[in-house]
Amino acid sequence: MAIQTKTVDFNSLRGTDKAAILLLSLGEDHAVKLFGLMEDEEIRELSQSMAALGSVNSTIIERLLIEFSDMVSTTGSVVGSMDSTERLLNKVLDEERVNSIMEEIRGPAGRTMWDKLGNVNETVLANYLKNEYPQTVAVVLSRIRPEHAAAVLTRLPEGMSLEVMNRMLQMEAVQREVLDDIERTLRTEFMSNIARTNRRDAHEMMAEIFNFFDRASEQNFMTALEERNKEAAERIRGLMFTFDDLGQLDPASAQTLLRKVAKPKLILALKGANEALRDFFFSNMSERGGRLLREELAEMGPVRMRDVDEAQAAVVLQAKDLAAAGEIMIVDEKDDELVY
Repeated sequence: MAIQTKTVDFNSLRGTDKAAILLLSLGEDHAVKLFGLMEDEEIRELSQSMAALGSVNSTIIERLLIEFSDMVSTTGSVVGSMDSTERLLNKVLDEERVNSIMEEIRGPAGRTMWDKLGNVNETVLANYLKNEYPQTVAVVLSRIRPEHAAAVLTRLPEGMSLEVMNRMLQMEAVQREVLDDIERTLRTEFMSNIARTNRRDAHEMMAEIFNFFDRASEQNFMTALEERNKEAAERIRGLMFTFDDLGQLDPASAQTLLRKVAKPKLILALKGANEALRDFFFSNMSERGGRLLREELAEMGPVRMRDVDEAQAAVVLQAKDLAAAGEIMIVDEKDDELVY
């Protein structure tokens, strides 16, 4: 498994992050003894922080562990990863508990069970809930985001959806014991299964990689892949989101993107765009803004294709970030589902 390489910022560290760095700095033998004194929930939170840390340089470690400066100065750095976390847990916990904790870490993101549930695909969640009692489903949907609950309701059998909504309307305060029981069931029967089976589709992963190739590399790799596995190549091509696909944005989303993208980056990206896509962007600008941009494009001399590719990739990435934040919608014309 690849080791995370992100840089840790000391000011962004949470309490659990600092505790995770401390445990990693102390070494496995000392950390094992400390883990043995903790509750499952404490171990779970620390494990999540460890697995997400990445590389932590010695300066940050020294700031956290000044009283152990002699030891830390020889440590240099520590690396938190799924593998190192699981190896450490295996030294102090039984296999079943380790598997449970690691499955939860690898499963949907979120600090609480309800946060995690809110990040489960609505179709997957609906398929699970349709076999539960309507009252249980009502409790679950009342604890997740309204927009997610709405999406799940539309995927439940019609009669069941109406029954669940009725139960939600009549719902009173849910006893803590009931919530604990539902959370326990979700964790053992649903989330653990999600962590084991909900592996990322390899074609989606490869499509994202292809999105960052320059045009020459993309064409070369795609041609070679088509010769070896035409079906896989076609599937990857269908999953790719390119700069040309931005022409599918609705006007409000296009205008939001134009406000966010740096003007020099946009001009360079449009330098390699076809006329139809240029017209699409111009139509979502003010008349004056569109005219000035056309003039700048006309005055721009030759540019390297590699620079154009990089600019277009940056605009696409910014569009995806805006979509993930809910500021714009990227719609797939084939099925009208949102693509992030």
